[in-house]
Amino acid sequence: MPVPPTSGPATPGPGNSIRLLPSGIDPHKVKRSFARAAGSFDDADFLQTEVRNRLLDRLKWLRLEPQRVLDLGAGTGKALPALTAHFPAAELIALDLTEDMLRVAARREGASPLVVCGNASRLPLADASVDVVFSSLMIHWCTSLDSLFAEVRRVLRYPGVFSFATLGPGSFRELREAWQAVDDGAHVMHFPEMAALGTGLLQAGLAEPVVDVETLTICYPDLRQLTGDLRGTGTTNPNSSRNQGLTGRRTWERLEAAYGKQRDANGALPVTLEIVFGSVWAKPPGRKVSQLRDEKSSRSI
Repeated sequence: MPVPPTSGPATPGPGNSIRLLPSGIDPHKVKRSFARAAGSFDDADFLQTEVRNRLLDRLKWLRLEPQRVLDLGAGTGKALPALTAHFPAAELIALDLTEDMLRVAARREGASPLVVCGNASRLPLADASVDVVFSSLMIHWCTSLDSLFAEVRRVLRYPGVFSFATLGPGSFRELREAWQAVDDGAHVMHFPEMAALGTGLLQAGLAEPVVDVETLTICYPDLRQLTGDLRGTGTTNPNSSRNQGLTGRRTWERLEAAYGKQRDANGALPVTLEIVFGSVWAKPPGRKVSQLRDEKSSRSI
């Protein structure tokens, strides 16, 4: 079944627009980073796999028989086989910003998705054409979450659901603190607050958002392995104000020393990751959107 043509992206109403992320994110840098990482992503995506699997587990409680499922920010398509198994009767769309990632996704065994290259803030889909929007660790890369949420609301049809996971503001706390001991540059991107996400979803016209957070801790033997995994998955600094030059030896040594002060009892470098999970529904016709419900939990791996 072909994807219906778009009727144009929705835009937030006057006075309702909120900016959940700093405007300094350069979308061209984001696209280039993930294009370069397409070949190495599957070998370095420990974090992405852990979060993706936890988000997929949450779909087990979903009582829907969707006609169309959208994997928003599909990357190399690792969620596609599980989505196919969970929704065998649904048409599956894999959408990503980079063609390089989608070439890998198109070859993924266990799924036959319709592959679409597009921008999450301007979805090439018709109004009310999708029943489930699944998005794992993508939305914090968007320059404007108000535009993203408006687009999700536009393409999601009742009683569809938007299920997502994103990094929260506590993520990479140790790396951020280590860089602050070195210089005043913007080395680690900022992530959206949980309360702001819930507010943004409501303002976009979606219903009954439920947002909760899980804290994961990954331990690395050294800084080079950590930065290697970040580069391998395209998780690089997208700030337009960042220093464009390479990190010099002296700067690197200072960073290693600053981060080394945070080693745990086993001598490993901890990486704290705050994972915000959320679900929100297409607004029922003629009903008001309910208030946000928050649930918090913490886990360590």
